[in-house]
Amino acid sequence: MKAFLFTAAALACLASCTPKQKGDALYSYNEQAETRWSSPENFNGQKGQGGKENNTAKGHPADSIPAGAAKALLDIQGEGVIKRIWVTINDRSPQMLRGLKIEMFWDGETKPAVSAPFGDFFGAGLAKTSAFENELFANPEGRSFICYIPMPFKTGAKIVVTNESGVSLHDIYFDVDYLLGANAGNSLYFHTYWHRDTSTMLAKDFELLPRVEGKGRFLGVNIGVNANPQYRKSWFGEGEVKMFVDDDKAYPTLNGTGTEDYIGTGWGQGKYITRYSGCTIASDSLLQWAFYRYHVPDPVFFKTALRITMQQIGGAMRDSVMRYQKEGAPLIPVTISSGKLYHYYKPGQVVTLNKNMPDGWTNFYRRDDIASTAYFYLDKPANNLPAIQPAAIRKTQLREAK
Repeated sequence: MKAFLFTAAALACLASCTPKQKGDALYSYNEQAETRWSSPENFNGQKGQGGKENNTAKGHPADSIPAGAAKALLDIQGEGVIKRIWVTINDRSPQMLRGLKIEMFWDGETKPAVSAPFGDFFGAGLAKTSAFENELFANPEGRSFICYIPMPFKTGAKIVVTNESGVSLHDIYFDVDYLLGANAGNSLYFHTYWHRDTSTMLAKDFELLPRVEGKGRFLGVNIGVNANPQYRKSWFGEGEVKMFVDDDKAYPTLNGTGTEDYIGTGWGQGKYITRYSGCTIASDSLLQWAFYRYHVPDPVFFKTALRITMQQIGGAMRDSVMRYQKEGAPLIPVTISSGKLYHYYKPGQVVTLNKNMPDGWTNFYRRDDIASTAYFYLDKPANNLPAIQPAAIRKTQLREAK
């Protein structure tokens, strides 16, 4: 019997299979697959070699990563699929969660398919830990990091954590659980893209995923927002998520209606956790929001390319936006909703709001600090996207609770 691997067809099954069909895999048997755990007690999960140090009495449960050094969590040859990654570290400060970089390489490629800050990769938006569990990630008590995304490979897999925080990490415990010998077949390869813009440009959409070329599936995204205090406590999330599929040019095929709408809520955004979407941080005092949306029951497939953006639009009542504008906050009015929707945005022009305009909810382009991690599968082990930004950009302006 073949292993249940994440080909495009198998991924689609997640949305369409009955509970019985999903459950069948729990009692199936794979003659070719061998279960392996890579941990400090048995790196790469070598056959019959676990726990040899200190006469088997917990002699090597953790490793350290000095500042500037790297540690491999897995480095194997062969065919298989990673099923689960669990890690815990003694220093879970924002500087460490953004300073550690996790990278994954498939089939001997020298360019990583995955390259992201450690915390962001595991769903800890804004480099802050909190207890949560969703379909793809978990942090049971805010002290550990779990990923359940299946990651097939055909000839080899390597996972490396590099410490670019500037300080040494004393303890890293880990398990990388995988099946060796499972037939990957025509399975897609797992990839991520992380990017941060500390001050987005007016009327320019933030790219959650630059144009990636190939055939694949977009799995989802987690996003962190440090809202600009120049707009006080106004709402940041009026921007629409847009997906440009295959040969889309100026206009996308998939177009949402607002940021909180994209993650399944509405009329603002508080803290909540569900299987496929949620908001792990919602702080009016720090002006921070961290949220996610995973396209498991609603697949997003692409044949040749995909690009995804999120508009940088917020909103408040007209008089509030007038005040921000008078105070010199960078903004461009877009619409006013007052019984009907009045349009005021023209590229290259900035309308000055006044009392003669309709009084109502006013949307406006704004500038904020945005970071996002996009997850996707691709039909090749390396992608055409830019390299991860340096640690200085990842770690700057991390807001701490006062």
